Amino acid sequence: MDLIKARDVLFEYIRRDDEGNVEGITTALDHVSLDVKQGDFVCILGHNGSGKSTLAKHINALLYPEEGSIWVDGINTRDDEKILEVRRRAGMVFQNPDNQIIGQVVEEDVGFGPENLGVPTSEIWERVEESLKAVGMYEYREFSPNKLSGGQKQRVSIAGVLAMHPKCIVLDEPTAMLDPKGRKEVVRAVRGLNQVEGVTVILITHYMEETVHADKIFVMDKGKVVMQGPPKDIFSQVEALKELRLDVPQVTLLAYELKKRGLDLPDGILTVDEMVDELKKLKGI
Repeated sequence: MDLIKARDVLFEYIRRDDEGNVEGITTALDHVSLDVKQGDFVCILGHNGSGKSTLAKHINALLYPEEGSIWVDGINTRDDEKILEVRRRAGMVFQNPDNQIIGQVVEEDVGFGPENLGVPTSEIWERVEESLKAVGMYEYREFSPNKLSGGQKQRVSIAGVLAMHPKCIVLDEPTAMLDPKGRKEVVRAVRGLNQVEGVTVILITHYMEETVHADKIFVMDKGKVVMQGPPKDIFSQVEALKELRLDVPQVTLLAYELKKRGLDLPDGILTVDEMVDELKKLKGI
């Protein structure tokens, strides 16, 4: 079943001068269509300005299509009377966790969302506990967010969204401001939510290694979806990705270069373990 469905979505940013005259128009989404099934782990890739963050804001009904439509769990995001229902189903996590954390104590911050939804107090604390445990932050429940690392803050942000029991979490480059350790913490938490909790995940990122376990990847360029498919299919197209100014996972690039030099390696190697297995086969081990 499709949880997210977009059909021919057009959205433009209009630049105006001080007098309100139109100076220019940028087409951020150019008739985008895509489907995301319930329980999927989907990644959206694209260089800066490709439209991926604009698409994310449409899924959460922060922006509305000028043409076309987006449905979240069967609800059209254009339906003003059901905006809250859309946002209950599709939670949003942004780049900077400091912009989402408002509580003085971790557990209070996580409980803020469900409290606004009118969830009974006893159930709020149950949700806070389960959400913090899901992202591995329960032992920090009484900490001040100011004492947490960037990766820990981002996991608290994710817990805050999770506590509202969304069917889908949209993460807009959630690791962009983190160090490698923080990135691993957040990606591990997100994969756990998808695999264990069954939450649909839409991850927007420019770190290719974060995408190798996705069910499907959408690649965007100039407001269009130009490639889509499982990671192995996408990263088998190294030259096409280079033309789109995108990288591939380092081990995929290594395998690609070794294949160009004559080694009989398959396309689309995504992990070090896969690489080791293929090299062993070549050696007859």
